[in-house]
Amino acid sequence: MAGAGYKLFNTGDVLTAAQVNTYLQEQTVMVFASSAARTSALSGVLAEGMVSYLQDTNAVEVYNGSAWVGVSGAGDITEVQAGTGISVASGTGPIPVVTNTVATAFDAAGDLVYGTGADTFTKLALGTANQVLTVNAGATAPEWKTPSAGATAVNKNYLINGGFAIAERGNSFTAGANNDDAYTLDRWYILSDTNDVIDVTQNTATVPTNGQFAIALDVETVNKKFGIASILEYTDCIGLIGNTVTFSFKAKVSSTTKLDNVKAAIVAWSGTADTVTSDIISAWNVEGTNPTLIANATYENSPANLNLTTSYATYSVSAAVDTASTKNIIVFVWSDVTDTTLGDFLYISEAKLELGSTATAFEYAGGTFEGELAACNRYYQEIQFGAGAAADGSNVDFMLPHTTTMRVAPSATVTTALKITDFTTSDFTASAANISIIGNGTTGGRYRGGNFSGLTNNRFYGLINGGGTIKLSAEL
Repeated sequence: MAGAGYKLFNTGDVLTAAQVNTYLQEQTVMVFASSAARTSALSGVLAEGMVSYLQDTNAVEVYNGSAWVGVSGAGDITEVQAGTGISVASGTGPIPVVTNTVATAFDAAGDLVYGTGADTFTKLALGTANQVLTVNAGATAPEWKTPSAGATAVNKNYLINGGFAIAERGNSFTAGANNDDAYTLDRWYILSDTNDVIDVTQNTATVPTNGQFAIALDVETVNKKFGIASILEYTDCIGLIGNTVTFSFKAKVSSTTKLDNVKAAIVAWSGTADTVTSDIISAWNVEGTNPTLIANATYENSPANLNLTTSYATYSVSAAVDTASTKNIIVFVWSDVTDTTLGDFLYISEAKLELGSTATAFEYAGGTFEGELAACNRYYQEIQFGAGAAADGSNVDFMLPHTTTMRVAPSATVTTALKITDFTTSDFTASAANISIIGNGTTGGRYRGGNFSGLTNNRFYGLINGGGTIKLSAEL
């Protein structure tokens, strides 16, 4: 009978009919076409523990002494049904095929699937080149759409004070303040073939449409080449070096009779990072011939006449910044003629340096006027108010925090005598401009104002209006 267990047969043993039935037949998995076939075959010999396989239902069953039952642990799943986003073939077996219908909605590269309601979805095929993904007019579904004219992306501007809005040193630079290699409006300095070639002003009257500021270069010494330049700090050049960049600006001249050859250049500095020789001109050369640059300075583009007119227009030059070991980038705009007329003007506005080979709309590098001012203060700032104590009868040590962290510990100058107060009865004005650095860093310092008289040692004094300002410079 089934359940006889296991018997080890030895050589020479006699295999009886009962042993064949109990140890072999009744303890194998018997295969039958159906349960009816099984009943017919086993009706007289049923024994508890028999196991059978039915071909019509693919079921394995065991006889428990009174009935055939499914094998314990075989599972009780009788059908696989489809849920949301799922389809099922042959759900009741023998082998169900389950398909994710979301996956089958994709039939081409770039297809998108989006919901159309509760538990429903559809496909949005890939759009065409330069289209953008947006929402339809009814706000019911996404769609691909071609941007309207004028909706071009605006790239980051890497030029600080490209709009010439910040003028901490003043807004007019004439004889004595307009020398070659002298800074004028923040971040911009003069390059000219001797001193006092041009007067420089921040102009608010002759500006582009909807513009606010321009830098005006007014010829004061005729027949000399002149221009302006700005140096980018090494940390701001990361991402530009090794890539194509575009330098653009709006410009016009007061007359094309003489100012008929204005050029622009993107210059790479391959010397020590941030130790730039700002006067990059070795020789100005004859009219129409580009100036010769000093060692470690290289034209990245091939400067050519931009053909300015008496109306504002946008001009641009592009170049790959690929000079080996480039550390800093300098942008340079200049008049390349040596036959000029006194009083001729070159106006420049909305200067921008950006990644790529196409000029996009102007924006402040700092995002806003306030951001632009803070960016400029990294390189130059003026302090009109502060406090300190008298070191002796003629010197006051001011402890001055900088308005923002500066690029390096700055130099300090004053152009007119400082004025201080003792906050009670007396003000004091120095007999001459004087400032020195006792110690400073990028965030503040101890600055000594001198040439006072009658001060009380260790008394508290404050820097006030009516005298000079302390000028701090960390320019490149």
